[in-house]
Amino acid sequence: MTFVESLYLWNILKGMGITLKHFFKKKATISYPEQTRPFSPVFRGLHVLNRDEEGRENCTACGLCAVACPAEAITMEAAERLPGEENLYREEKYAAKYEINMLRCIFCGLCEEACPKDAIYLSETFAPANYERQTFIYGKPDLLIPHHKEEPELYAKAAGGRVVVKNR
Repeated sequence: MTFVESLYLWNILKGMGITLKHFFKKKATISYPEQTRPFSPVFRGLHVLNRDEEGRENCTACGLCAVACPAEAITMEAAERLPGEENLYREEKYAAKYEINMLRCIFCGLCEEACPKDAIYLSETFAPANYERQTFIYGKPDLLIPHHKEEPELYAKAAGGRVVVKNR
């Protein structure tokens, strides 16, 4: 090893050259709250329970989403529709309790594919950060999409870029 090599001066200059080259490149980071990145077309975010055009819930508590979930993150309890509740539920059977444990969910989308009524889909919304485990268990009120006629702003935010009002 020569005297110049033992000082590591050449290696330091090469490292500084790389640093200067990257210093003038376009940054890959963004200022998150002010700027957002566009989502990929296959992005899977938080779950949303869908409604039909009249505002009734699409879920019939068939349980196919819970069976298809490999992480066993979905739990539901079925109930019979009472007389006078025709404006709330489409079918005679509905999900009285519907919960998704987001700490167990792997966002695979199998629940969305298994649903025969298009009652659940994965939106373009991130799961929020929190310190308490209990806040990551989303119940039916948290998952149900707002009514598209009563709350159009919240509905558009929950729907993202998708058109979710369907009549089957």
